[in-house]
Amino acid sequence: MSTYPRRVHPSAFAHATHRNRPPVSHSTYTPHVASPHPRSTPVQASIPDLREAIDSLDSKMASLMNERHKLESHLERAVRLQSPVHRIPSELLSSIFVIGVLDAADDNPVMVPTLMLVCRYWQDVVLDTPVLWAKITVGPHDSLEKARRRLTRSKACPLDITVNFGTRTEYVSNVTEQVVHAMDLIRPALWRTRSFSLSVPNRPQAHAALLRCQEDAPLLETLCIRIYRSMQDDRYSNPPLPLFNGHTPRLRSCSLTSFNFGWDHRLVSRLNVLKLEGYFNGFTPTAPVLLAILRSCPELEELALRNLSDVDSDPCFHAPPPDQFVPQQIGRVSLPRLKKITFYYAGIALAREIMSHITFPNLQSLDMSYLQNVTPILQLLYDQALTRLPLRVLRIESCLYSEIKFVDLLRRLPSLVQLDLVDIEDASSGFLKGLSSAQPWVCPKLDSLTLDGCTSIDWDSLRTFVESRLPSKSYPRYHDAQAFRSSPLTFTSASSAAARSTTRNRAQMPQTMAPQRLRSIDVTRCHQMSKEMVQWLRMYVAEVKCEPAKGVWGEPMAP
Repeated sequence: MSTYPRRVHPSAFAHATHRNRPPVSHSTYTPHVASPHPRSTPVQASIPDLREAIDSLDSKMASLMNERHKLESHLERAVRLQSPVHRIPSELLSSIFVIGVLDAADDNPVMVPTLMLVCRYWQDVVLDTPVLWAKITVGPHDSLEKARRRLTRSKACPLDITVNFGTRTEYVSNVTEQVVHAMDLIRPALWRTRSFSLSVPNRPQAHAALLRCQEDAPLLETLCIRIYRSMQDDRYSNPPLPLFNGHTPRLRSCSLTSFNFGWDHRLVSRLNVLKLEGYFNGFTPTAPVLLAILRSCPELEELALRNLSDVDSDPCFHAPPPDQFVPQQIGRVSLPRLKKITFYYAGIALAREIMSHITFPNLQSLDMSYLQNVTPILQLLYDQALTRLPLRVLRIESCLYSEIKFVDLLRRLPSLVQLDLVDIEDASSGFLKGLSSAQPWVCPKLDSLTLDGCTSIDWDSLRTFVESRLPSKSYPRYHDAQAFRSSPLTFTSASSAAARSTTRNRAQMPQTMAPQRLRSIDVTRCHQMSKEMVQWLRMYVAEVKCEPAKGVWGEPMAP
């Protein structure tokens, strides 16, 4: 039996189709009959017209795309303008630039040009900020064009000028011409110079530059003149005075190296910082001259004398013994704000003469190096400490002294924080034993000790000193068995008990005050200290400096 369905006649579909079709007007309807030969129909448009229409559409699309790109760029710019960094006012952005550039730890010369490359707005802000262009440097690596450009952009802002030529031989040939051109460029701006620094190889170049510093400097606060080689320039000993026409009312810091200014008080009066260095061959100032300068600086805070030839360096000169030193009858100079004194190869006669005629009740730092026997100065410090001496840093290098006087001085320095002894032959174990004593504690705030090159100190005294500064060794009454035993029961009144307790606390206060734990110790070039001793120190001291161990061929090895 066949499974295919029965065949339906086509007329049935035609009848159904006509029955469901809507009525059509015969006047408007014309049936379309497909031609059996479509290629034989005529072309409605020519090929050039079609191509022209396509090109027209392409041009319209290109113009629309360009317009789209413009709208996208406008939208992107509008979005960027809504960012907080672009809404910062120019004044605030200028202040940010000043803080970031001037307060930076390292002086980066490309910082300002880098800011100008960020965008046009930042470039305009940088160019309109004169403070960013106030630092002018002229040297082998800084051209005059750069200095001229900075002078123009700094407008009327106070300037920090540096003319720096090192001691290299290739700079000596034309350095005089460059210094003269630099000073001719800077000379019209001296009236707004805040700090001026001149560093040249020899004295003729310094005089050639300073001859152009004859205008007033009403804003000058810091002056630094450094001459590297001046031993054979005696014919330039006459200074080109007066510098800056003698008008420097705001000058507070003066540092002079081998520059002979005739010790004119107009240049070194009313100072806060005075540094003198490199005066030899009879140009060294005498003690009365220096005391007169100090008397004209009652608000002096720092005094530094370095590399000054002294009369005691003459082999024919016999200085009196330290114990027999008697200061000359010169009026004392009161320096209530003096905080730091440095004597570095300045001659013991000059140093002790100055120290014996000044009062320094607020001295906090003292550095004495290469002064021979400093026992008279230690005695002067002890006399000052009887009234007031808040000394915090004491450094002695390559000097001789009486250890008894030194220990007596340390007992009068409760505020001492840092003690540096470098190449001291007289530094024995005696002063360490004094620092380890608790009756009462000597220098209880001491946390940094340097014993560089002190080979006379033994290990036992150093270990005892470190152990005495540990917290467990700081309270001797805790190691006494009687301190933990109960006292016999007594009946007293409340007032008498309170009075007895107050008296006992006052009596025990100096003994129970704990010293500061040692934070740093330096035993460099102390060959008596073995590697095991250094390792022991590192267990109890946070920072230990020592000479690194060396290999067979002298190469440094890890400690």
